[in-house]
Amino acid sequence: MQILENEPMCKHTSFKVGGAARYYVKAECINDIQGAVALAREKEIPYFILGNGTNLLVSDKGYNGVVITLAGEFSEIVDLGNGAFKVGAATPLGRFARSAMKLGFAGIHKLAGIPGTLGGAIYMNAGAYGQEIGPCCTQVTVLDCDGSIRELSNADCAFGYRQSIFSLRHCEAKSRSNPFETILSATFQLPAASAEGKTADDLEAELAECMAKRKASQPLNMPNAGSTFKRLEHGSADMPQQIAPGYYIEQAGLKGYRIGGAEVSTVHANFIVNAGGATAADIKQLSEFVQQKVAEKFGIQLKREIILLGKF
Repeated sequence: MQILENEPMCKHTSFKVGGAARYYVKAECINDIQGAVALAREKEIPYFILGNGTNLLVSDKGYNGVVITLAGEFSEIVDLGNGAFKVGAATPLGRFARSAMKLGFAGIHKLAGIPGTLGGAIYMNAGAYGQEIGPCCTQVTVLDCDGSIRELSNADCAFGYRQSIFSLRHCEAKSRSNPFETILSATFQLPAASAEGKTADDLEAELAECMAKRKASQPLNMPNAGSTFKRLEHGSADMPQQIAPGYYIEQAGLKGYRIGGAEVSTVHANFIVNAGGATAADIKQLSEFVQQKVAEKFGIQLKREIILLGKF
């Protein structure tokens, strides 16, 4: 188990901002995770499980706790046969999606452009271009805070739009500092491309189209954390609709608006980017300003999709 003290979190987040974590631990097995949690308890400080840091904003003041990042055995993909896979939480989502696609399995191939880890994808039920990770997930293996390992079914995970039982529990606790459980791995059952009348090459072509759209419509050349705000729920329970927040942000005249080094992207209004020298405080303040202006103009409350860590 590798332990670093006062590790700058700007090195571990896609925003490239944030102060230092008191302790930063790379865990390559379950014993390492248990050791890191024991360290947090010994020091009487919280802990946080970090994926790729692609949906995270860490305070400029840092995080007075233990940041645990998974590696080693948590990065493995096991082909169980007939479209079933067991995937470690630290595995890049894109690597899993592409691996399955090359074997001729559909269901998540359009998610290959999402930069996060499998664990993070499960936590927020990541999705793009009409696909989500949740529907194909049959089971999630977790480590409880008491050190026991248990399995959750798809129904147990309560997947919804950009949420799961994991994110809901943490929101209810009003803190994500001490998770109820740590996602270790997940099992999937993917449909064969042939069942949809497609080939692996067809899936490759669909992915290429999605990647081209992503490149054309998102500020991939600037530090960001993906969509800043969740899509808006609209319509009835029988006919739900989701409206893109970027439309309202753009109509409020906020595209290109800056606070410090943080900017509402001129490419996609639902992205806040680090345009150079931004601080976490700049980014948070800009997100709140956008929420305020959209609420004033349209009476709509935007909900942040990005996770905040530390004291702001």
